[in-house]
Amino acid sequence: MGRKREFDAEVALRQCMEVFWAKGYQTTCLDDLTATTGVKKQSLYGAFASKRALFLQALTLYREDNVTRLEALAASDAPPLRQLQSIRDFILKGGETCRGCLMLNTALEFGDSDEEVRRETEMMYAETERILTRIIRRAQAEQQVTARHPADELAAYLTNVIRGAQVMAKSGADPDHTAAVVDTAFSLMAP
Repeated sequence: MGRKREFDAEVALRQCMEVFWAKGYQTTCLDDLTATTGVKKQSLYGAFASKRALFLQALTLYREDNVTRLEALAASDAPPLRQLQSIRDFILKGGETCRGCLMLNTALEFGDSDEEVRRETEMMYAETERILTRIIRRAQAEQQVTARHPADELAAYLTNVIRGAQVMAKSGADPDHTAAVVDTAFSLMAP
């Protein structure tokens, strides 16, 4: 019979996610993870198998957390345009401007060199687009958003504008300029 785990794996995973978010995958070493979590190497590997497996689980956790928050914003009683604004604010001003978005940082770090990482980042963007599509369809039905383009195309457009704005923010662009870029994209969706 194995020994009982002496640490909370969910807490350790969240702590490791923060380290990967701050440093990236390549520059994070096992010592960084053990120092942050207070968990010994053998115990971390016992729970997560490897740094790579831990990183993939951290990406999944980040995606699930963010999709849950986006779903909650989309489920509010607010009108569709207000929901879109709330999502915009959450994505751009989530208090993480200097670190950027973990998924975007990861996509930039890995490019398309790692299939599992790419699949996780693509899932994040696909789920974001799915949520935006649903809201945009409602807004189109209420004639608050243009119907010149299908909702899914507008959602893909917004997702890409937001990604670009996140890169701008991460690289130190003026927050007002970054917000203006996104606001312009929103205004182009007017009926």
